[in-house]
Amino acid sequence: MDSAKEVADSVKNAAEGVKNLAVSDKQKGGKKDKGKGAGGEGSRSLELQPRPEYLDHRLKIFDAVKAKQDEELAKKPREPINVTLDNGRMEVGESWVTTPASIARSISKSLFERTVIARVDGNLWDLNRPLEGNCRLELLDFEHPEGKKVFWHSSAHVLGEASERRFGCDLCNGPPIDSGFYYDMALPNSEVVQTSDWKPLVDIAQKAIKDKAPFQRLILTKDELKEMFKNNKYKLHLIDQRVKEGESTTVYRSGVFIDLCRGPHVPNTGYIKSFDILRSSASYFLGDQNNDSVQRIYGISFPDKKQMEDHKKYLEEAAKRDHRRIGKDQELFFFHDLSPGCSFFLPHGTIIYNTLMKFLRSEYWRRSYQEVHSPNAFNAELWKRSGHWAHYKDDMFTFDVEKDAWALKPMNCPGHCLIFGHRNRSYHELPIRMAEFGVLHRNEASGALGGLTRVRRFVQDDTHVFCTEEQVEQEISDLFDFLRVVYGKFGFTFKMKLSTRPDQFLGDIETWNAAEAKLKKSLEDFTAQGGAAWELNPGDGAFYGPKIDITISDALKRDFQCATIQLDFQLPQQFNLEYMRDSKAEASKPTEETNGVPAAKPALEATTDQNADPAKQGQYRRALTAGCARPVMIHRAIVGSFERFIAILTEHFAGKWPFWLSPRQILVIPVMPSANDYVLEVQKIFREKEMHVDVDISGNTMQKKIRTGQLQQYNFIFVVGAQEKESRTVNIRNRDDQSTQAKGELVPLDVAIEKLCALRDSREVVNAM
Repeated sequence: MDSAKEVADSVKNAAEGVKNLAVSDKQKGGKKDKGKGAGGEGSRSLELQPRPEYLDHRLKIFDAVKAKQDEELAKKPREPINVTLDNGRMEVGESWVTTPASIARSISKSLFERTVIARVDGNLWDLNRPLEGNCRLELLDFEHPEGKKVFWHSSAHVLGEASERRFGCDLCNGPPIDSGFYYDMALPNSEVVQTSDWKPLVDIAQKAIKDKAPFQRLILTKDELKEMFKNNKYKLHLIDQRVKEGESTTVYRSGVFIDLCRGPHVPNTGYIKSFDILRSSASYFLGDQNNDSVQRIYGISFPDKKQMEDHKKYLEEAAKRDHRRIGKDQELFFFHDLSPGCSFFLPHGTIIYNTLMKFLRSEYWRRSYQEVHSPNAFNAELWKRSGHWAHYKDDMFTFDVEKDAWALKPMNCPGHCLIFGHRNRSYHELPIRMAEFGVLHRNEASGALGGLTRVRRFVQDDTHVFCTEEQVEQEISDLFDFLRVVYGKFGFTFKMKLSTRPDQFLGDIETWNAAEAKLKKSLEDFTAQGGAAWELNPGDGAFYGPKIDITISDALKRDFQCATIQLDFQLPQQFNLEYMRDSKAEASKPTEETNGVPAAKPALEATTDQNADPAKQGQYRRALTAGCARPVMIHRAIVGSFERFIAILTEHFAGKWPFWLSPRQILVIPVMPSANDYVLEVQKIFREKEMHVDVDISGNTMQKKIRTGQLQQYNFIFVVGAQEKESRTVNIRNRDDQSTQAKGELVPLDVAIEKLCALRDSREVVNAM
């Protein structure tokens, strides 16, 4: 190890290097010419020779510190411990000796081979890390969500090693993501990763995998970390941001590669049986456009080659279904550089948009919802009062109006509070189910934008239910039914998670506990009635209340979160919302608990706020009017953002829209020009029934017209000639029924109208008359 003075000097120099991580002029220059890239197989050797000096520098520090820690580990007392498996089985082990891997191996060879990570007393744990005392042990394989994350995180380390060995780059961060992993890095001289670099990187990774290098965990102090990564300003920045003075954290080593990492990891690189690179692109360090421009490489890996083959087939199918491609081909929507993240819906896309909204409005009518409209922009005082200014300001579009700060609304809830509170309310009015298809704006980073799935301007099927505490469970039960109806129309299945109090929250813990108990009971009742089992998602609630997150699964078995149900006791207090109570019902109200759920206490009217300025609390909140009570507010969305939901539907149906939702329901084609007048008459008749009917009376051949209609995914193609004209019939080809693609039985016009109207009104997914 260098002297203390040398360590201090290196830290000082590194600090100077991270004071401003702004993009240099050279880095802002956009795409590089191919000649200025990192180079492919023909322009550089597979690996740098000699290898980067920083590799040996890190290894020297690692070996020195590890030798000391191994000595300390050898002195740990060895005592008998009891290890309880998740099936209740008890294993006896020895502290600081027995590992999860040794227990898995003792049970069965197959269990050991398929296990990638352990969970000890709820915490993820390396398989080869010794157990320290009595504990509960879970052994997780690749199919477990946590197992996948760990496996792909370990694979990111292999990608990091390959990148350092090939480029001599400065690595940034390399996390697992939903389908694989990536690593961000800054290449020397601001070079760009070329597609020709992908195969060499895979070849180097395969070498590392073949070595079966063990992942070794080591604890380092902050000073040791800074010395180890003194040549990498990005790692130094992460150390300064994430490791407090006097504290320690871990690094992991595999082969010659060492990375700042909390872990855990798979036992060794040999667990990765199949590894590939998917794509590379430019990004910003930590996703902040004010930081350096860096290169990002995406990868994928699996514990067997068959899974990789299946995944590549899946990617091919997903590419065919990509909503951006289908949206362009079917002329549904487009984007323009003059309004990034804001979609332009074309006529055909608008038909889908409006039909979806009409469907939801029909359900609103059936379920006694009240639709409202609120302004798009508000004075910042509204957002300060709601708490969004403190928690959400950076994601809002803000501007000045006559020296006051204003913002475009990113959500409707504060505006709905103003609507509820604009006059006196009585318990007779509750529940009030206030719905709005409001235009919302959120200031998403440009790098996060992607088609319709992440936009800056969108419309949400927003509803806020204002009800009494006694009405909460019934309202949530009704919302579960609403979910079943809406998602069932599209063939979606759904799962639910209860997200509880986060670290930063508004209000008092007693109120949160009561709210979480109500949601938990509603979920348990839903499961008892035949609904799917739900999961607990600790610490992921909104800052103002717990929530139920609903995830749907599409035709490719991908999960998307669209719906949310959030219970909020806080905003009604912030906006002093109240209603006149039923005095007779209050006299007989339970005081202990009902159905195992603690009765609501006056704490729901408390003014404690864990994160806001107490003076502001006093400014906003006031005591209840005599004889009044606070309503409970339930936030809910089912499709969520219309834009995102339409993207999901596009890929779910692969552009083959159900008849009721389709912008191209019917195409009428003549056999010969003399039937053109009948073609136009048929179009008029069906349009009068509010169906989307197009005709093709161009000079193309009939077969070409039919083929064009098939490619455009018309649900039904009517082919009519002299016989159909004379008999007032149509010959119908069903997009999804190959047996109808030749001339078949003629269908009278009135029968076709009746059957197609019934199909549309039923909102069935199956395209059959």
